[in-house]
Amino acid sequence: MTVAFWAILAAALLPMLSAGIAKAGGAGFDNAAPRLWLARQTGWRQRADWAQRNHLEAFPPFAAAVLVAAIAGAPQRAADLLAVLFVLLRLAYTAAYVFDRPTLRSGLWTLGFLCVLGLFVIAA
Repeated sequence: MTVAFWAILAAALLPMLSAGIAKAGGAGFDNAAPRLWLARQTGWRQRADWAQRNHLEAFPPFAAAVLVAAIAGAPQRAADLLAVLFVLLRLAYTAAYVFDRPTLRSGLWTLGFLCVLGLFVIAA
């Protein structure tokens, strides 16, 4: 299995990481209604939940881009690099979101999206 394929798995786990951050040590956490509990959170917990939601939105285009690059026979080293960079940028994005750094967060989001575009470009 390629590094880029492993990066798909890593990216699939990012929403769970963000949800775990949001729920960590949360007083009154209700596992019977976790979404309702998360909807009532504020501050860093709320931002971690928002990061989780954004990871869920960013995952399909990323996974598709990695698969398209593989099917098209794109250079594997470039695909691996872009895929790992995407995951690392998304981890940094999570930190920027949780620590309330919106400008940095937007820049990291943009760089991650450019990785997705890059995967499609190398597949062309």
